[in-house]
Amino acid sequence: MNTEVILWSGFALLIGVMLVLDLGVFNRKSHEIGFREAVCWTVVWASLALGFNTWIYFEMGREKALEFLAGYLIEQSLSVDNLFVFIMIFSFFHVGRNHQPKILKWGIFGALAMRAVFILAGIGLIQRFSWTTYLFGTILIVTGAKMLFGGEEQIEPEKNFAVRLVRRFMPITKRIRSDRFFVRRGGITAATPLFLTLVVVESSDVIFAVDSIPAVLSVTRDPLIVYTSNAFAVMGLRSLYYLLANVMGMFSYLKLGVSFILVFVGIKMLLSHSSWSISITFSLGVIFGVLALSVITSVLFGTKKGKRHGTGG
Repeated sequence: MNTEVILWSGFALLIGVMLVLDLGVFNRKSHEIGFREAVCWTVVWASLALGFNTWIYFEMGREKALEFLAGYLIEQSLSVDNLFVFIMIFSFFHVGRNHQPKILKWGIFGALAMRAVFILAGIGLIQRFSWTTYLFGTILIVTGAKMLFGGEEQIEPEKNFAVRLVRRFMPITKRIRSDRFFVRRGGITAATPLFLTLVVVESSDVIFAVDSIPAVLSVTRDPLIVYTSNAFAVMGLRSLYYLLANVMGMFSYLKLGVSFILVFVGIKMLLSHSSWSISITFSLGVIFGVLALSVITSVLFGTKKGKRHGTGG
């Protein structure tokens, strides 16, 4: 059994066990996740990611370990920025904090499946058509620029194609009466607003993946590194949401940092076939440095701005 098979098997076993514990035991019933619980699970998932990264270091070497860490930081930074979107979606559908964990739980399952498809497709395209490297690089640069100059994101779920499709073929209840996605009344099965919320969250993740997968592919083309770094970041997203939901306004300069990172990795991808290619060590330093600077700047100088734009869960 070669090294990659062992790592894939260990990763699958670890994720499987943690899914059973996190979602099937500790969080089996819908409940509001408090700050202390969110901190504990955030630390657990971050520790597991770093532990797996250490395993990669000993099994595959320093270069692969740095690639994993860079991919994890990129995905984690994009995930934090995407939490703003989740807050707006929950607010639009009036989903209470006690029902949000269930939606995020099923959203994670969908995200893991969709990321696998996007990663395989992205790597396949790059391997078969080398010019797609320049396409992905351009997409990242354009996305970063739009994030920087595009202003605040506007969420309009009623215009979402998937939501309109669901409304066309299935009746929707007006109120959230329990944590169920579907109810049966008078012999008719109807979807609840919670299901519509899940549909919007899942369709939003497709858009997120268009940014995040090319960004990770800019630092590595190894399917194991790309998927596992994405998966660990996604798995920790639910607890991270509850950890940061009430203080998102404090990170007013994070979007600036994320946009810079997207532009940087886009340039890195464009230069990947030239003599000016950027090393993974330098890339990791830039990514970590920009994230640290944007967080520190937000804490020191973004308080007033955060109070104006901050949102609650």
